[in-house]
Amino acid sequence: MTGAYQVLLAVAAAAVMLGAGWVAGRWHARRGERLAGLDLGTPVERATFHTLHTASLAAPPLRAGLTQDAARKAARRLRSLLGTEALCLTDREAVLAWDGPGADHHERRAMARVRMMLESERSQSVRTECQRPDCPLKWAVFAPLTGEDGVLGALVAYGSRESAVLVRAATEVARWVSVQLELSELDRSRTRLMEAEIKALRAQISPHFIFNSLAAIASFVRTDPERARELLLEFADFTRYSFRRHGDFTTLAEELRSIQQYLALAGARFGDRLKVTLQVAPEVLPVALPFLCLQPLVENAVKHGLEDSTRECRITITAQDAGPDAVITVEDNGVGMDPALLRRILAGEGGVSASGVGLPNVDERIRQVYGDAYGPVMETGIGVGMKVTVRIPKYRAGVHSSPAGPVPPAGP
Repeated sequence: MTGAYQVLLAVAAAAVMLGAGWVAGRWHARRGERLAGLDLGTPVERATFHTLHTASLAAPPLRAGLTQDAARKAARRLRSLLGTEALCLTDREAVLAWDGPGADHHERRAMARVRMMLESERSQSVRTECQRPDCPLKWAVFAPLTGEDGVLGALVAYGSRESAVLVRAATEVARWVSVQLELSELDRSRTRLMEAEIKALRAQISPHFIFNSLAAIASFVRTDPERARELLLEFADFTRYSFRRHGDFTTLAEELRSIQQYLALAGARFGDRLKVTLQVAPEVLPVALPFLCLQPLVENAVKHGLEDSTRECRITITAQDAGPDAVITVEDNGVGMDPALLRRILAGEGGVSASGVGLPNVDERIRQVYGDAYGPVMETGIGVGMKVTVRIPKYRAGVHSSPAGPVPPAGP
């Protein structure tokens, strides 16, 4: 899907240069714009630069979708790109943004024509039939804006005369705008997918764990009330973090704090059988990473180290500074797993234990954010435990942690 969008984008960009380059070049020359101290080459090269630069300025708002605010920000750039007297963007019901003169008496006519165009889904060039002698808007090109669900609206370019060049240019620019809108739909789909994956991880915080945690807390109410109170606060903070609504990313410090709370609750249940070693370099604590991408690894270590075994469980968690990356490992001495079974779990094949759902979820989310080079490395074998190594870039564009919000007071 992504490759297809890239091809569409490249084709649309080339079409914009071919169809609108001459018009944009005239616009550029007519206003005599120059960038001081920068040699942009021949007139054709300058026109190409202007076209691509203007398109790059129009793209970001369009990636938010066909909204009134996005249309308002993009309309001026698109009008500049085409060099027309006026331009408007519409959805299927109303004009979202108008740049240039004539809005007071052309908007209603524009929407009537847009509704006719929605049926044909093809560009149309028509005379505006405007009777005002001082109005320069005599011809209009209506070009459809499309998305996955069909025609979303229209780009309407107004000129003072009929022009085949304007028809071609407006049509190609509308196709380019449509690609941006499809990319915005893809972004929203990706966001919904990530939200669904996080919900799946939250669903793994099973009623079984919650029941066992509360039962362990209850066992200390009479014998050690202070410890029961501390564990209850740990449980409250753990669930607050796990079910928070503050974005897709968190910091390593916050994720490790939640893991410590989880391990405290597990320790209350399993007692001295659980031994935890935590080694963290302070300089990697602020690193941003996908929300709940480490906690499932620790939960998996507890399950295969304690619930599936009767021996002492040792879990070692390390976070080290490795130049541009932070390297995090979660290692246990539990029952381990057949590597072939692990491959089946990561591949999402049917017939595997539901307890492995968290591993492919974490693997997919990390690869989705950082690329395949950053997928978790898992080493295991039957009877020898498991070691999971995750590399997280210290900085990646678009990856920023969201505040977890204030921690509620502990009370008296």
